[in-house]
Amino acid sequence: MTPETVITLGHDALQLTIILMALLLLPALAVGLLVSLFQAATQINEMTLSFIPKLLATVAVLVFGGSYILGALSDYTIRLFHAIPSLIG
Repeated sequence: MTPETVITLGHDALQLTIILMALLLLPALAVGLLVSLFQAATQINEMTLSFIPKLLATVAVLVFGGSYILGALSDYTIRLFHAIPSLIG
């Protein structure tokens, strides 16, 4: 196993992690921004007002995008397992 192979495997794993985490975090960020704008406009400073919508957005993404996330992780793992013989020797 060459250093280039290790770097490629690490790069692919990090790239998949960033894509999947962005899928979860970007909707929560957008909802948090909208709630913050609403709080600034109405001067309501309630902490649970920002937490609950972000939680609901994250759960909605998991419900609707969970199959994509699971499929992407499964595909990567299967590709990695199939590549083990060529990586070893």
